[in-house]
Amino acid sequence: MLQSHNPAPASWDGQPIVLVGLMGVGKSTVGRRLAARLRVPFVDADHEIEAAAGMTIADMFEKFGEAHFRDGERRVIARLVDGRPKVIATGGGAFINDETRALILEQATAIWLTANTDVLVERVRKRDTRPLLRGRDPRQVLADLAAKRNPIYALAPIHVSSHRGPHEATVAAILKAIGR
Repeated sequence: MLQSHNPAPASWDGQPIVLVGLMGVGKSTVGRRLAARLRVPFVDADHEIEAAAGMTIADMFEKFGEAHFRDGERRVIARLVDGRPKVIATGGGAFINDETRALILEQATAIWLTANTDVLVERVRKRDTRPLLRGRDPRQVLADLAAKRNPIYALAPIHVSSHRGPHEATVAAILKAIGR
């Protein structure tokens, strides 16, 4: 069951749509499908960060630390939020940065994708590339991150809950939330 937590559909004005939320919620997968439905480009901020740095996010975390990565992430997202219609999937921590969040809220349509911990754990176990999960219990990490980050994600004006099932249902909920 999908739910959108918005009082009334917003009318999307062509600003970049920025998907925010915890790792594993489906920002990249849903973002690609949403972009296709809207007939706009899709950009994965993590891929753009890796291309700009010439290394993987895991390597950046290992060599330079999270603070260095977050600074690069902020700069790349600032470049991506350029006023042109597109869908941008961000990393789970991007919206937590005050400057990045302010930019997104001012110059884009921010959508918080959320899912319960069981769904997130199931999804993150499919990939071994997430630095914050290395050598740790995914359920505990995700629960801790949710407790800390969900109040900040909630600042996004559009909230869409995703549950087990086809990502196309989440896309449909977003389209409804933006008046499409």
